Amino acid sequence: MSNVKKLIITAVCIALCVVLPMAFHAIPNAGSIFLPMHIPVLLCGLICGWPFGLAAGLAGPFLSALITGMPPMAFLPSMLVELSVYGIVAGILAALIRTGKPILDLYFSLIGALLAGRLVAGILNALIFRAGSYSIGAWVTGYFATALPGIIIQLILIPAIVFALERAKLIPRRYN
Repeated sequence: MSNVKKLIITAVCIALCVVLPMAFHAIPNAGSIFLPMHIPVLLCGLICGWPFGLAAGLAGPFLSALITGMPPMAFLPSMLVELSVYGIVAGILAALIRTGKPILDLYFSLIGALLAGRLVAGILNALIFRAGSYSIGAWVTGYFATALPGIIIQLILIPAIVFALERAKLIPRRYN
């Protein structure tokens, strides 16, 4: 895939980072439950690679905060870290994992990115962003319990989108 196509996909993913949360925030607390900004960043990393995933993970939440006020500035540093790690790890794992089965490659990359992003964001929340007021319980509640519907949506929707884009020949197939 050309760099121009990757840049276009990244730009669309960044735009989705602004638009999707606006739709979900019409419902109280829907953003923290359904995690709409995570989907385009993960897609970008999986499809375009880690540099583009990193760009989407940084630019998406930053532009969304500037344009819509979501996420609030108090949560922006944590989200920048979490989403950037998603984009980087998804891209790296997608490039490295080669089981011969596209669905396994995609799920290993996706789950690895989800765990890495949550782990890094949790550590930085505990040590820097919310030092002294952050606990393991807050981490588990915020990143796993409350976010469970969003995680399930990501595990269903992201592979479906990737395979639909491949079938439509908008992105190359992983294995020919």
